[in-house]
Parts: sequence; structure tokens; C-alpha cells
Amino acid sequence: MLTLLAWSLIPCLGQAPATQGVTVDPGLLAKANAGDAASQVQVADAYAAGNGAKPDYKQAAIWYRKAADQGNTAAGVHLADLYRDGRGVVRDMAQAAAWYRKAAESGDAGAQGTLGLLYSVGMGVAHDDVEAYYWLCLAASVKGPNQDRYIVNRQSVGEHITTDQQAAVEERVAAWKAAHPRSNVHE
Repeated sequence: MLTLLAWSLIPCLGQAPATQGVTVDPGLLAKANAGDAASQVQVADAYAAGNGAKPDYKQAAIWYRKAADQGNTAAGVHLADLYRDGRGVVRDMAQAAAWYRKAAESGDAGAQGTLGLLYSVGMGVAHDDVEAYYWLCLAASVKGPNQDRYIVNRQSVGEHITTDQQAAVEERVAAWKAAHPRSNVHE
């Protein structure tokens, strides 16, 4: 196992590492450095978990971004979470919303539900109950551990839009589902 060390450099003293860093398998790291998105996510996960050391969210964000830039949905969701929480990056709800949107458009139900909530409160995006309802409808249509929560949130947001707006959203949802089969998309 290759150990990546967090160096504490004091200019004149040139001290050795102050703490042991996150451990990453060298073969995995080589694949990640070669551009394999799945390996990049695994490396990012190792940094985020710490694997027995203090988590390094800055490195996790770097690796998640590399994979997310290649279209890896899971990496995009993790990167959005880091922006939402301000871990390893400056807290930026607009960036979080943008990454959730990319994952939501790829069919990730968790990202769809989160994006719906962001629209419902106007966090990182403009407040828009119609958009909130749309994303919550998509999220609520996927069986999973949060489906009931998405249904309740959708109903709550639905109280703030007209029946004509709800009908228009239902048409958008049907069109989205026709264009994006969910045979193996899970939360």
C-alpha cells in the first residue's frame, strides 16, 4: 500500500511528515492517474473516509472532480455534497446545485430529490416550486429508501402550484421517463 503523507514543512527546518496520511493502493492510484473514472472515485472515497487517518476532503474533491468531469454520476453527487457542506472546498450552494443537477439529469434519484428541495427553498438556485415539483416527481418515481420522503415533499410543494402547473409537470415527467429508461437506476 502506498502511503500519501501530509507534510508539515517548516521553511528552515525541513521537518519530516507530522502525521501519517491516507493509504491508497498503488495499483488503484495508477489506474486513477491514468484517467479511469471508477478508480478516481475509489481514490476520492479513500481520501474522504480517511482509511484510519484523518479524512482529506481537499484531495477527495480533486479526485471526485476528475471523475465527475468525465461524466461519472456518483462522483458528481459526492462533489456536490462537498460543496454543500464546505468540505475540502469553499461552501458554494450554486456549485452544489449545479453538480446535483448534472447527476439529476443523468437519472440519479437522490440528486433529483435534493435538487427538488433546493428549488423549494431557493438554495443555490432561484426559488421555483414548479421546478421543485418536477424534480421531486422524478425522485418519487424510483423505489428506494427515500421514496416516501420524496412523495411527502412533492405533495407539500404541490400545494403551492396550480393544477395546470402540476399537469404540465406531469407531462414533462412522462417525457423525461420516455427518454430516460430507469431499468437499473437506484438511489
